[in-house]
Amino acid sequence: MDPDIIKKLIEQGLPDSVATVEGDGRHFEALVVCDAFAGKRLVQQHQLVYQALAGHMHDDAIHALSLRTLTRAAWEQR
Repeated sequence: MDPDIIKKLIEQGLPDSVATVEGDGRHFEALVVCDAFAGKRLVQQHQLVYQALAGHMHDDAIHALSLRTLTRAAWEQR
């Protein structure tokens, strides 16, 4: 799967999010910035991203995904 497709799926599934995705076709790293993460535990943030990717995690199109999730405020503090 192309990293740009994953980026689009995340951004469509999480309104007002910004994603950066890199990878080799099966193994990916993503940075996702979204205010929907506010007040949520890390596992809940990652679940939101997985939901945005729908079945692509289960059909092995994405074999591995390393996630970094931040709110906009946390991103701006970096």
